[in-house]
Amino acid sequence: MANYKAADSKREQFRRYLEKAGVLDTLTKVLVALYEEPEKPNNALDFLKQHMGAAGPETPDVEALRLEVAELKQKYDAVLEENKELKAKLAQYEPPPDEKRTE
Repeated sequence: MANYKAADSKREQFRRYLEKAGVLDTLTKVLVALYEEPEKPNNALDFLKQHMGAAGPETPDVEALRLEVAELKQKYDAVLEENKELKAKLAQYEPPPDEKRTE
């Protein structure tokens, strides 16, 4: 019997924690929005993620930023390659470290 009360106590503590953190209110609001949705979505989990902010905003701005990041990565890789080439050319024209010391 004491084990049952301990489990209830932990469960009540967890419920209070969720309530205090605002989790219960948020879940309730999202579930009510799903309930009131005239046409139920095919994937209820995606609906929950979208309305809770887990999925993130999928706007044209986000897609534009993704394209910009991809372009910048390509430019970065090109600059790294150019840097390697220029260092190799520079190494051809620089005297070896031994010759620098004798001067």
